[in-house]
Parts: sequence; C-alpha cells; structure tokens
Amino acid sequence: MIQIGNITLPEFPLLLAPMEDVSDPPFRAVCKDNGADLMYTEFISSEGLIRDAMKSRQKLDIFDYERPIGIQIFGGDEEAMALSAQIVDAVNPDLLDINFGCPVKKVVTKGAGAAVLKDVDMMVKLTAACVRSTKLPVTVKTRLGWDTESININEVAERLQDTGISALSIHGRTRSQLYKGHSDWSHIARVKNNPRISIPIFGNGDIDSPEKALEYKNRYGVDGIMIGRAAIGYPWIFREIKHFLSTGEHLTPPDIVQRVDVIRKHLHRSVEWKGLTPGINEMRRHYNNYLKGLPNIKEFRLKLVTVKTVEEIDYVLDEIMKQYQGYQFERRTVDMDNMAYNCG
Repeated sequence: MIQIGNITLPEFPLLLAPMEDVSDPPFRAVCKDNGADLMYTEFISSEGLIRDAMKSRQKLDIFDYERPIGIQIFGGDEEAMALSAQIVDAVNPDLLDINFGCPVKKVVTKGAGAAVLKDVDMMVKLTAACVRSTKLPVTVKTRLGWDTESININEVAERLQDTGISALSIHGRTRSQLYKGHSDWSHIARVKNNPRISIPIFGNGDIDSPEKALEYKNRYGVDGIMIGRAAIGYPWIFREIKHFLSTGEHLTPPDIVQRVDVIRKHLHRSVEWKGLTPGINEMRRHYNNYLKGLPNIKEFRLKLVTVKTVEEIDYVLDEIMKQYQGYQFERRTVDMDNMAYNCG
C-alpha cells in the first residue's frame, strides 16, 4: 500500500493528472468510475483565490465520490501561496498539491509553475509556506529541470522532502521541452533510488498504453503512475492498465454502447455543474476523442457540436448507437502531440 499522509492508496496506484480545462468534476467523475485511484483538480492560481476570482473559486468544487482528491495551486509569492493553502484547507480535500511544472509562458513569466525550477531556494520557501499553513498532506508536481543543461530534480526532491511534503510527482521532461519529444524517466528512477528519499515518487509522461505502464513500472521502479493526455476521451485507460498489470491480458476495447454511456454521463454532469449553455459548449471539445476510430463519423460529430439542447444531443447519440451497433473497435493508439493541454 502507498501512504500519503493519512491517505492509503492501493499498491501501484494510477493517478489522474491535473490538466487545465480538462480535469474538471465532470471529467473526473468518468475517470473515477473507470479506476483512477487519486485525482487532482485543474491547477488554481493562488492570486486568483485571494482575489476571490470566480473561475478560481469554482475550481475548488469537489465531491465525496471523488475521494481521495487533491486540489492543486500555483504561484510565485510566498504569502499568496500560504493564504491559498489556508483557503484550500477550509474546503477539506484530501491533500494540497503544488504545481512547479507548468511550462506555459503566461504562468512562467509570473515566476510560477516551472519557472521556480530556476530558483530552488524559492521553491523551498513556497513549499514550506504551504506546509506550515495547512493541516493537509502537501504534495508537489514538477519537472526534471528548466532545460537539459540544468536538470536538478535530485536536489529538488531532497530539499522538498525536507520541507515536509508527503509525495512527489515528476514529469519526465524539462520546461524547455514543453510537451514535445519523449519524456526521460531515467532521472525519475534516480530520485526513486536515492537512499535519502522516503516519500512516494510517481512518474508522469507518455504513458498511453497498458504495455508501457507495465514496462515503466518494472524498468523505473516508481511507486505509481500519473496519466494525463491518454485519459482525454478515454477514461477506460485506468481500467485497462489495472487489468493488464494483474493478468497480462488486454480488456476488449469499450463498444459503442459503453462509449455513449460515458459521453452521456460526462455531458449531464457538465450541465449540472456549469449550467446548460456552458455545460453543452464545454463538452464539444470531448466528442472527437470519445468517438475516435469510428468510420464516417464526421456528420454525427458536426451535429453534436452544433445542436443546443441536451435532448438534441441525446437524440444524436441514439443515432450513433444505431449506426455503429456491433462495431468492433481496435485497440487505441494515442496521438499525444495533438492532445496537448495547457498544464499538468
């Protein structure tokens, strides 16, 4: 079993990565149904929380069926991070996570996210401020370093552990790589094998199949795996990996009935949480990924992104089920480059 504070996770847990504009409650619900062991909110600006910005506050919404659930914050100011940790504490998630990995310019230029990899002393101060300000277990998600010439994840891991964090998730790329190229898990393995490190170490980056999950588990010895882009439009990835790890066999890919059932659940929770029009509009980005692989799906997909009521969407989904009844899906291949998101 893996322990994070008072949270007990199964042996070799699968974590859903915090993804901006993706990892909202509707998406998390379908991932939880399909085997995600620990999930995180979209990352939340510490400055936004303090200003009471509506979008930031809405991201604090969590539900009991999601537990264990972590709320992730980011920022570059010690006082703002401490105050944000107190706000998060009041919402009562299972843990607080700090983002020191987001590579996008709008975050980095504010001295937050992956920018802090250039100033490990500041990273330590920000982390320690959060640890002092909350009763929750504090975890961190970060990258290998700023660029290939400044990979400093070993120092970062040791110093963050000394502040009192309870776990560390490492994305196997540098900031300069953004989401391009391949992640390098050899650095993650060195952290895991460091005799000074006693906290759980989770690996993240490029896990897109059960085979790769097993390979990386065995090769790098991490305590668990965090999955991001491969879960977009395919929450079954968690269930498939667990089955393959335990049996060595592949589950049959979800059929059209299973896919439509998940789309409906995602849609109805989106409308419930965001309201009718925003909920319908937000779902439009997901249909292509859910229905990927179906031949001649373009006409149906066009209908899904143009109709304006839940009833009309349900009707189109019924049409899709009739059209593709009995269709045999192939095992999924993931185009990771075309599934990039803002942060995670």
